[in-house]
Parts: sequence; C-alpha cells; structure tokens
Amino acid sequence: MTITATLPIPMASALPAALAAAADWVTRPPLESHPLTAVATLGPPGTSSEQAAGQLWQRLPDGRGRTPELRLSDTYEEAGEALLDGRASHLVVANAYAGVNRFYMDPRLELAAAFYMETPPYGIVALPGGTNMNRPTVASHPAPVPIIGQLLDASFGEPHVSLVSSTSAAARAVREGEADLALTTLPAARRHNLVLISSTRTIQMVWSVFVLEN
Repeated sequence: MTITATLPIPMASALPAALAAAADWVTRPPLESHPLTAVATLGPPGTSSEQAAGQLWQRLPDGRGRTPELRLSDTYEEAGEALLDGRASHLVVANAYAGVNRFYMDPRLELAAAFYMETPPYGIVALPGGTNMNRPTVASHPAPVPIIGQLLDASFGEPHVSLVSSTSAAARAVREGEADLALTTLPAARRHNLVLISSTRTIQMVWSVFVLEN
C-alpha cells in the first residue's frame, strides 16, 4: 500500500537541529536533471525515511517554496515501484537497509545523490501505564535492532524482538496490541500516543537517492 503525505514547509529556524545540520551531500548530475514531482520512500508517517525525503525535497530547487509531496509505502520495494511507474520522480532509501543493494543493481535506476542525516531520536515506548512486564515483545525495524539492548532496562528481562517493516509500524504494533513495546522514533511515538520508557539516541545515517535511468 502506498499513501501520499504532504509535509508543511518548515521555517529554517524551526527545523530540528539534527535536520538543519544535514549539510553533507554528494550529488551527481541526474539529481537535478529529473523534474521533481514527488519523493518516494518508506512509510507510514513518522519514519526517519519520511524526514529524509523531506530533506531531499527542500534541497532541490524545484521543491523550494512548495509543500513536499511524498509517496510513503509499506516497504522500500513498494516505494521503488512508485518511482518505476511514474508516481514519484525520486526515491530515498536508507543505506542501513539490508536490501539496499537491489536498488544499486537495478539497471532501471540511477544513483543521483547520497547525503548524511542524523535521524530523529529513537527510544523504547509503551502504552501509557503498560510498563509492568517481564520478557516483553519489542517491535522494531530490522536495521536498529542492536539499539534495543542499549536502551531497554535490564529489569524487563530478555525481550522477544518482533520485526516489522518500519519504525512507524513498530509504534503502530504497540498501539494495536501486537507488541508490548517498540523501538521507534519520537515523532512516531507521538503520532500513536505512546510514552517513552527509556533514554533516547539518534543514528548517524547515509541516505541514497535514486532516479530513473535516462
């Protein structure tokens, strides 16, 4: 399933520090030679990928002064299909994604840019009042799983990790009763009305931008 999201255009002074500081880019000519219509990436709303796609939109001359048009999909592969079938002009994929190689190898795609962006803070979240448990099920996207051991208090015991398609899907799993806890971003936690039960940390990450091969 692919959904369309529009992000309000933030004032530069209102950007989170982690996003405003994302100035390290490597660009290639295809980045700006493809007219900007929409950016496809992993959803649902609240993912780090959504934030990264918004960064790309603001970076491109065609996007400045316009409300970002983002195509958010359940998987990066579905986001890639949005690029291939013309529903998006650019695709953003986290380089931490285990399957990112398929985009680099696809002859229909071309690498247009890579950029650094520190993610929003990640933390362990729960339903309000739902922290009295032992050996909880923790929903998480596969990429940040190692953080669970860093953030989850030892009093919870050894958790069972339930893998989901995105950080926002992890938060949704808690809200819908499919997991006890989630490793997710603070924007996703707020969206699903969850409470933070751990310290937080960001992830320093590189993102790749793909366009259709000319």
